[in-house]
Amino acid sequence: MRNHDAHLEGPDLAALAGLLADGTRASFCLALLDGRAWTATELARHAGVAASTATEHLNLLVGGGLLAQERQGRHRYVRLADPETAQLIETLASMAPRRGDPPRSLPAVNRSRALARARTCYDHLAGALGVAITEAMTDRGLLDWEQGLTLTGDGTDWLAELGIVLSAATRRPPVRSCLDWTERRPHLAGAVGASLCRHAFDSGWITRIGTGRAVALTETGRRALRVHLGLSGEMHGPAPQPAVRW
Repeated sequence: MRNHDAHLEGPDLAALAGLLADGTRASFCLALLDGRAWTATELARHAGVAASTATEHLNLLVGGGLLAQERQGRHRYVRLADPETAQLIETLASMAPRRGDPPRSLPAVNRSRALARARTCYDHLAGALGVAITEAMTDRGLLDWEQGLTLTGDGTDWLAELGIVLSAATRRPPVRSCLDWTERRPHLAGAVGASLCRHAFDSGWITRIGTGRAVALTETGRRALRVHLGLSGEMHGPAPQPAVRW
C-alpha cells in the first residue's frame, strides 16, 4: 500500500492531459493562442458546438487552471491562464501528429498558409516570420544560445534603439524559446518576444488578417526588418518546402 501511495504522489499529469484529450477543448486552447479574450459564444461558433456544450468544456478548462475568466456585465470572457500555458499549448501542437487530410478548399488552404507565414502565439510572433526574426537576432549577436537562451548586451542596446525598454518589475523571464509548431524551430517568447510583437503592431509593421491569429507583414514592416535585422523578405522553411514570402 505504501508503494502504491508513493506512486500517486506528485503532479497529476494525467489530469492535465485529460483536459486536452478532448478535441473541442483542444480547439479552444489553440484558438486562444491569439492572446485575446473570447466569449463562450465565440468559441462555440469556432468549434461548431452548442453554447451549452462550450460552457461545460470551458468550466473544466478554467477549473483545471488552463484558462482564466473574467466577467463584464452579463458577458463571460476566457483567455489562456498565462504565458507559460500558451507555451505549453504551442509546444504540444509542435509535437502533435499532422491531421490526415490537408485542407482542400481555397479559403482553408489560404488560412493555413497565412498561419504558417506569420501569426501570434499568445503575445509574441510565430510562424516563418517569428522564426526568421529569432534567427536574425541570433546571427547579429543580440541573442545567445550557448548556455540557454539569453539576451546579450548588444540585444539590450538594440531594443533601446527601437524604443523598447523592459520593465524591471516583471517576473517574466526576458527571453524564452518556444518551439514553433509549423516551422519545428524555436521562435522568441518571454518579455522581449512580447515587447517586440507589441512594437510591431504599434509601429504598423504587422496587421491582423481577419479575426484569427494570422498576421501580415506590411511594407513598413518589410523596410523596418531590412533596416534593423537585415531580413530580405524571403524565408525558407524546412526542406523540401518552397520559399515562403512575406
